[in-house]
Amino acid sequence: MPTKVSQQSAPAPVSEPHPAHLGRSIRFNGALAAVVWLGWVLLGRGRALHSIAVHWKVSLTMVLGSLVGGGTSEGGAAIAFPMFTKVLHISAADARLFSFAIQTVGMGAASLSILYQRIPIERRALVWAGTGGVAGMVISTLLLVPRMPSGMVRVFFTAVVTSLALVLLLPERGTGALRHPHMPVFGPREKAALLVAGLLGGALSGLIGCGENIVVFMVMVVLFRVNEKIVTPTTVLLMWIVTAAAFLLHLFVVRDYSPRVIDYWLAAVPVVVVGAPLGALVCSRMERRTIVGILVSLIAAEFLSTLFLVDLSHGVGLVGLATLISFIGINLGMRHSRRYSSDRTPALF
Repeated sequence: MPTKVSQQSAPAPVSEPHPAHLGRSIRFNGALAAVVWLGWVLLGRGRALHSIAVHWKVSLTMVLGSLVGGGTSEGGAAIAFPMFTKVLHISAADARLFSFAIQTVGMGAASLSILYQRIPIERRALVWAGTGGVAGMVISTLLLVPRMPSGMVRVFFTAVVTSLALVLLLPERGTGALRHPHMPVFGPREKAALLVAGLLGGALSGLIGCGENIVVFMVMVVLFRVNEKIVTPTTVLLMWIVTAAAFLLHLFVVRDYSPRVIDYWLAAVPVVVVGAPLGALVCSRMERRTIVGILVSLIAAEFLSTLFLVDLSHGVGLVGLATLISFIGINLGMRHSRRYSSDRTPALF
């Protein structure tokens, strides 16, 4: 008779992880910002301050973008890409390239801050979802970006995140609503789920500059029932891995960075190196329901901006509706799965 492999079960679910030490966090983030500012001045030379003066709207956009990127699973590009393409009338290609470059700095700073402060994360998810994410991003960049209209991509992303918001708004019932401090079981099925989620999220990231974090957040929170306070910093590190790989791919292989995008980047660097770690620190001190509320509000803004500012003709609206219905079904299916509920003990196979 086959013997079940002993499970890697989590301890009893915790309500809130211990927040980061405030004084230590401020000292570390201040030193990190000073180092980046020095590099920004030396690298930009005479262009650094001039870029802010000319592209101050980019700097202003990234005040909110960096806070969102460091403190939520949305990613800074979720603010930058729609603002650039819908309000500032910057091309989708330039907005995407800017997102990769600036998230490499901002989410990199937030990731260092998270690791230094020992904010709890799910490290195993970084390996499997990160592997899928980098692969999906490379495939997307080389094969999908040249063929897919930017409006279609924007609507697809909006539909995916809106489906998550609708499921998060549903009331939770029973003891299964309690959240795990890390993944309650980690076997072949869980690794495959993270790999596929990473692959899909990486493909989205290659198209618009973010998506890896929100797709993996969806799977870890809705299916695996991991606490949002653990998942959020995990997805910040995960998005940094994918976006840094995308930045290097475009810089050294595709070679499509223009002086215009570099000026946008120079205008935003001194802002994001402060905002992203600050967002991570604030998130570590919030209750999980507050994090959910902020995430849902951001998704609602994303939905409304797409509804009013994106051309939904020529079948784009139908694709968005079909995607929304499909992902609502996927999220509801994950939500109703009891395999990872805290009131039962899942077994590895």
